[in-house]
Amino acid sequence: MRHIGFTRGTIAFVLFFLISEVTAVGQADYPFRNTQLSDDARIADLLGRLTLDEKVELMDGHPKVPRLHLVLSDEAEGLHGLALGGPGQWGPRGLQPLPTTIFPQEKGLGETWDASLMEKIGALEGEEARYYYQNPIFDFGGIVVRAPNTDLSRDPRWGRTEESMGEDPYLVGTMSVAFIQGLQGPDPRHMKAAALMKHFLANENENGRSYTSSDFDERLFREYYSVPFRMGFEQGGSRAAMAAYNSWNGTPMMIHPVLKDVMVKQWGNDGIICTDGGALGLLITDHKTFPDKEHGAAAAVKAGINRFLDEYKPDLKKALKDGLVSEADMDASLRNLLRLHLHLGELDPPGADPYEKIGRDTQGDLPPWDRASSSELVRQATDESIVLLKNEGNTLPLDRKKLRTIAVIGPWINEVLLDWYSGTPPYSVSILQGIQEAAKDVKVLYSDGSNVAEARALARKADAVVVVVGNHPTCNGGWDQCPVPSNGKEDVDRKAIVLEQEELVKQIFAANPRTIEVLRSSFPYAIVWSQEHLPAIVHMTHGSEEEGHGLADVLFGDYSPAGRLNQTWPTGDAQLLPMMDYNIRHGRTYMYSKVKPLYAFGYGLSYTSFAYEGLSLSAPSTIADGEVKVSVKVKNTGSRASDEVAQMYIQHLGSAVDRPQLELKGFARIHLTPGAEKVVVFTLKPRDLAYWDAVSQTWRVEKEQIRVLAGGSSDSLPVQAVLLIENTAQFQP
Repeated sequence: MRHIGFTRGTIAFVLFFLISEVTAVGQADYPFRNTQLSDDARIADLLGRLTLDEKVELMDGHPKVPRLHLVLSDEAEGLHGLALGGPGQWGPRGLQPLPTTIFPQEKGLGETWDASLMEKIGALEGEEARYYYQNPIFDFGGIVVRAPNTDLSRDPRWGRTEESMGEDPYLVGTMSVAFIQGLQGPDPRHMKAAALMKHFLANENENGRSYTSSDFDERLFREYYSVPFRMGFEQGGSRAAMAAYNSWNGTPMMIHPVLKDVMVKQWGNDGIICTDGGALGLLITDHKTFPDKEHGAAAAVKAGINRFLDEYKPDLKKALKDGLVSEADMDASLRNLLRLHLHLGELDPPGADPYEKIGRDTQGDLPPWDRASSSELVRQATDESIVLLKNEGNTLPLDRKKLRTIAVIGPWINEVLLDWYSGTPPYSVSILQGIQEAAKDVKVLYSDGSNVAEARALARKADAVVVVVGNHPTCNGGWDQCPVPSNGKEDVDRKAIVLEQEELVKQIFAANPRTIEVLRSSFPYAIVWSQEHLPAIVHMTHGSEEEGHGLADVLFGDYSPAGRLNQTWPTGDAQLLPMMDYNIRHGRTYMYSKVKPLYAFGYGLSYTSFAYEGLSLSAPSTIADGEVKVSVKVKNTGSRASDEVAQMYIQHLGSAVDRPQLELKGFARIHLTPGAEKVVVFTLKPRDLAYWDAVSQTWRVEKEQIRVLAGGSSDSLPVQAVLLIENTAQFQP
C-alpha cells in the first residue's frame, strides 16, 4: 500500500489571517454583497463597478479584482475524483501532488449503473474541492469542477472512451444528473461546487479533433448527442459547460449558435461556457475560421464564451478597442459567469454561504481523503463496477479453502495505473496486493509475463491462475504516442480493438486450463478467443485506489458481481463503421446495430440467478401528456445474495419516422437475498418518447403502440407489454 499523508496540526496558525481577510471582504459593504438584493441587482452592481480591463480579467481562471476584494474560483479536473496531482500534474507547480480520493475511471463508474452511488461520489468530490480551495494551508484548486464528461462513446476506438459513462444517452444522462446533484449539494441557493460538463458537443474522435467536423442532422443532435447535457442542465442543475474543440456541421463548437440559442435560452445554462485548452488559438491555426485571435476572441464572446483556457487578453482588448466586440457584449457574457460564482457564495458576506467552513473549521478532523468512509465508498464503487463476462462451470468465485497455490500473471499487476485526468490517491492497493491480502493462507506466485517461459512455469505450479491484461491508460509514452495499436488516450484514437496481450493469455491457458482472465481496460476489446476458450473472464477499469481489494472481493466471492457493460463490445474491427461517420443510424450502438456483438449493451453476469416474473402497466393506454407506471417483479432464484440491474427498454411499433430498434428508458440496481423478490417500478412518460420535428422545431409525440420490455441486459428481455399512446401532441423545447 502506497500512502501520502499530511500533518493536520498546522492549520490554526493561519486561520486568524484567513478569517480577518474574509471579514475585511464582508466589511467592504458593496451592494453586490447584499444577499437581500436580487441576483440580477447584485450582478448589475458589480458589473457597474468594474473597469473594462477588469472585465477582460474576469474571463481568466481564478480572476481577482483586489480593489473590490473580489476573488473568483479557478477550475479543477474531477472525472473520477478531484485531480490535484496525477500524471497530468494538476497539482501546485513544483510542489508535492495533493492527495484526493480516486475512484475507478468514469467508464467504470458508468458500469455500476448506480445513480445513488454517483450522487455520493459527487458529494465527496465537492467536499474535497471546497476543502482544498478554502483551507488556508493549501488554497489550491477550485470549486468549479470539470466533470462529469457527458460525451457518448459511440465508437470503441475513441481514445477518450475511458472518460465516458457509455453509449446510451439515458444512462449517461441519469448518471450525470446524480453526480451533479451530489457535487453541487442540496442547498437551494448555494452550490458546494459547480459541475462543468464537457465536452459540448460530439467530441468523440481524437485524431484531428482540433479541426474535424462531427456531422449529423438536428434530430440526432436533439435525440442522441445532446441528451445527457440537456438532462444535466434541466434535471441536474448544472450551470457550466465546456465547448468542444471540434465543429458540428462545419461550425466550430466554441462559436456555434447553439451555445446561446439552445444551451442558454432553452436549457437554462445561465452560468459558465468555457473553451477547451488552447481552443482560441486552434480556431485560427486549425479550423482557419478567422485571420487572427483578435477576431476569434470577439466571435467567442458574442457566442456566449465567458471563460478562456488559453491566452486571450491582448487579443480581446484589441478587439474591444477596434470595435469587433462591445462592452455590452462583454457584460452579457459576464452576467452569466458572475451568476454562477454568486451561487458558489463568492459574492456573499461572511456567514451567508453554508459551505464556507469546509476546510477552514477542521477542528482536528481527518481530511476527507483520509477518512475510512471515503475508502469504503471507493471500495463499493470498485466492487459495483466489475463486470463478470464469463463464468463457465462456476469457476468463480475461488474457494480459498481449496487453494494451495495461485499464480498472478500480467504487466503492472503490482501497480494501480492512473490516467491523464486522475489525481494522486492517498494510497493505492494493487491487484497483486489485494489478492495476497485476501488469500493469506494461499501461496501467491507472480510474474509480469514479460518472460513467457517463466510465466508458463509458474502457471503449471498453481491450482488457479489469474492473468491480468489490458491497456496502459497513458500508453506509457509521450503525449500523442501510443505504440500499441489497440491502445488510445486523449489525442490518440485506437487503431484496432483486438487485444495484443491475448497471446499471453493463450500461453498461460495452454500451461494451466484453470486460467481466469482479468481484463483491466479503459475500452471494449474484441477478446473472441478468450470468450471461446477460457472458463472465466472479468472486466474492470483502471485508477481506483481500492483496485486490488475490489477485484479480490469478486474473485473470492466476498462480493457477487453485478456490473453491466455500458457500451456494445464488437467481435472485431470488421463490425466498426468509419470513425468519422457520426450518423449512428448507419449501424452504431445497440440502438441501431444489426450485427451480433461479442457482448451486448447492458450485459453482465452474477454468482446467482434472477427471474423476471411479469411486466404490468398501471394502464393499457395514456394520453401524450400523461404517464404510466411499469412494474416488473424480479426474484433471486440462486443461492447467493447479490445486486441485479433491472433494465427497461421500449420499441416503437407504429412510428412514421426512423426510430432506434431498442431504447433504454429506465434502470434500477437492487439487492436481493436468495429467494427474495422485489417489484421494481419505473415511470414512463410519452413526452420522453417524442422525436424532434425539425420543421416545426418542436418535440412530437405520436399516436402509436409502444412495446415495453424488461430484463437484465439489452439482449435478455424476457417480459413485455404493449402501451397505447392515445393522441399526438407537440411540445416546445
